[in-house]
Parts: sequence; C-alpha cells; structure tokens
Amino acid sequence: MSFVNKVILIGNLGRDPEFRDFPNGNQICTLNLATKVWWVEENGEREEKTEWHRVAIFRKSLIDLAREQLAKGSKVYVEGQLRTNKYTDRNGVVRYSTQVEIGYYKGALVPTKDSKSENQGDYGGGDSKG
Repeated sequence: MSFVNKVILIGNLGRDPEFRDFPNGNQICTLNLATKVWWVEENGEREEKTEWHRVAIFRKSLIDLAREQLAKGSKVYVEGQLRTNKYTDRNGVVRYSTQVEIGYYKGALVPTKDSKSENQGDYGGGDSKG
C-alpha cells in the first residue's frame, strides 16, 4: 500500500520571507502564504475567505531563490509535504502546529513571472488567526 503526503498551493506572500542561519551551516526560510477561496451565496452575494499557510523551506537553492526573488505580495507556487509538530506553550498547554515543508530533496518553489510587481496589498499583513 502506498501513502501520499503532498500539498500544492498557489498564493501571495503576506509578508517578506524570514531567514534563519544555524551554527552548523543549515538554513531555513519561512513564508506566510495566503490563498483565497470564493463562492456565491444563494442570494447572489459573493463571499470569500483567506486561508494562511506557514511554509518552511530547507533546501539551500530554494532559500537562495526566495532571498533573491520574493517579497511581500509575491505570487508563488509551492509544493511540499504537511508536517505537524507538537509543543508545549508557556502555560503548559500541549499544542499542535501544521506547516508545509519543502525538504532537502522533495518539493518546489516557483515564483510567478510577475512576482515582485504583484499588487502588494491584496493579502494584508500575514498574521494568521488560527
């Protein structure tokens, strides 16, 4: 039996990418990616909802690409895996956080050709409400 854990998202960055370097030479880039879904209610009114996704990039070549080509408002294609992490907050409550990970060997990050010139205000500040 096979199992598949694959996520594909196309959306806009809600804020500039964040980069961290570690003493062992590893790097990570995190993105806050907004996707929108919209529908028409029975009364004819258009409704929409923005979903926020945290994306973690571990592959150096894609981190370099993000550093050079991405900024708040950039439209990107992301392909990765879902990973849920368990942690305990300051109050001792066990919590879970899910993110899309682009690993060292699998996954993709593709800026669209209008990436940095995209309308910068479409998706707000990138604060998730989850």
